[in-house]
Amino acid sequence: MSVLLKNIIRFVLLLLIQVLVLNQVIIHNLVNPYIYMLFILLLPFNLPRPAVQLLGLLLGLSLDMFMDTMGIHAAACVFIAYLRPFILNVLSPQGGFEVTQKTPSITSMGTSQFATYVSILVFLHNIVYFSLEVFSFSSPFYLLLKILVSTAASLALILIYELLFFARK
Repeated sequence: MSVLLKNIIRFVLLLLIQVLVLNQVIIHNLVNPYIYMLFILLLPFNLPRPAVQLLGLLLGLSLDMFMDTMGIHAAACVFIAYLRPFILNVLSPQGGFEVTQKTPSITSMGTSQFATYVSILVFLHNIVYFSLEVFSFSSPFYLLLKILVSTAASLALILIYELLFFARK
């Protein structure tokens, strides 16, 4: 299956899972698991930054249309799409990642590096998203707790997804 077709299917499936299933899962108005950002995280290594940002904007705006959030998801997606190459560059080994794998995964990066990569970007996404959603620092502890708990829930879902669908060596 081509990389383009795989990414189109991933875009649609992650968007549908997020809109139809995960948006209904809100625990004590505190835990909001988000898995849609996995589309941005699993884009090919060699994709130029403007293309990644454009795809992030498209993903964010698509989710904003379904959730009526007026650009908050788009802002968070473009932010992590912009930072993605920097994080990959910091985490890449001396010779770069394996050439056989074209996308970030447990196979191409290793478990600890992939978990670090995903954790950093999911955490940054949630900081931007929830800060814009709340748009107030009247209760900073609640905001911090919401960011941390939602990040943990999102990371658990993303790592389960990756363990179920990653290509084995």
